[in-house]
Amino acid sequence: MAAVRMTQVTALVLRAVAAGRRHGFDIMDACGLPSGTVYPALRRLEKSGLLRSGWEDPEKAREEGRPRRRTYVLTGSGRAALANAEAKLSEVRDLLRDLPPAPREA
Repeated sequence: MAAVRMTQVTALVLRAVAAGRRHGFDIMDACGLPSGTVYPALRRLEKSGLLRSGWEDPEKAREEGRPRRRTYVLTGSGRAALANAEAKLSEVRDLLRDLPPAPREA
């Protein structure tokens, strides 16, 4: 498994999957990010072992008249990575809240 840098994009994608978004387009909608950002992130997260994917049942797709979709789920490592990312984000928010505001330029 390759290590993945926990960027804002990777944290957003993990959070979307944790919230029940299972398909690429659903994840894109939840994150507000384009496919050229989401799909590479999904591949990196899967390669690193934070996500697992599989193809949905072909019969379901056929009944709905569409191509099969790849589905994504968090692994145990993915849940732990998301918890760590959210904790770090909380720390950053606290630090920013405690800083005095920057002076405004005239």
